[in-house]
Amino acid sequence: MHEAMFYQTAGNTSIICRLCNHFCHIPEGKRGLCGVRENRDAKLYSLVYGQLVAANTDPVEKKPLFHFLPGSSSYSISTVGCNFRCLHCQNHAISQYSTQNTGGIHGQEYTPASVVEEAVQAGCSSISYTYVEPTVFYEFAYSCATMAHDRYLKNIFVSNGYMAPDVSKHLSSVLDGINIDIKAFTDDFYKKVCKARLQPVLDNVQLMHKLGVWVEVTTLLIPGLNDSPQELRDIARFIKNIAPDIPWHVTAFHPTYKMRDRETTPAERLRKARNIGLEEGLSFVYVGNTLDEDGENTYCPSCGLELISRSGFAISRNRIVNGHCCFCGKKIAGVWDNGIKKMGKKQKIA
Repeated sequence: MHEAMFYQTAGNTSIICRLCNHFCHIPEGKRGLCGVRENRDAKLYSLVYGQLVAANTDPVEKKPLFHFLPGSSSYSISTVGCNFRCLHCQNHAISQYSTQNTGGIHGQEYTPASVVEEAVQAGCSSISYTYVEPTVFYEFAYSCATMAHDRYLKNIFVSNGYMAPDVSKHLSSVLDGINIDIKAFTDDFYKKVCKARLQPVLDNVQLMHKLGVWVEVTTLLIPGLNDSPQELRDIARFIKNIAPDIPWHVTAFHPTYKMRDRETTPAERLRKARNIGLEEGLSFVYVGNTLDEDGENTYCPSCGLELISRSGFAISRNRIVNGHCCFCGKKIAGVWDNGIKKMGKKQKIA
């Protein structure tokens, strides 16, 4: 066990967890919605500190991050637990592990130092906190992230964007990049499918960008639930109003977990979604979870030159030079070098 951050007492024995926007009221001996933070003797403890169920080397494009050290590897870690209950979760075996196993906690013990060392030995440029919502193992992630910067590694969250504002501000000092899911643009979807709310997610997209963290957004298109042209336009307009150069990934749904009654997203619907994003003024819209090389490539928003050629997670060509288009000189938004915040070096977000 490890004492948690971001909580307050409420009465003699109850606790309010202030880590995410659920703000769970947790009685003595009970856990929050995530299933991995427990009130013991009026103190809140993380039950998953250093208890990893996944530690893999992934292409950074798998996060997906397309404008963040493209072609590099990211050491990806996860514990069990999640603060969402998504009916279509592809990682439900670990995200819902505690609730599916009568409160059990599973994992192999790691220290922050061992995570960082393995990332360095694997030749990675970053550590990604991913597979489940990383906010639920915040204490361990933050410890790793601080050490990572000492070894010139960047830090990435792959997130549902539900962390509390104070947590986002605290995290931003060590976080270099984040991919936030905007799962839909209606509160009804979030309540029925995820057991959460939309507005805190939108607030965090805006806040992370304001705090100087590199942001990319992903929307998984589920046929008949969140893929209407109007809803997609609403998402694209929201992103553009923050910054038109925030990349938007529209990705294909495949039936899984408790949502096996829906069809796989047709490729044509993904292409339409990409066109909607471009029509609404976004500079970079990508298609994912399907074979569509044109929708995976990065094009200069000024001259139209194909800058980064991708096939799946592999890059065959990169024409971005020092953050600029090699042909017309246009600045291309992204993180293109390995400067680390903590070391006093600014990362290049062109």
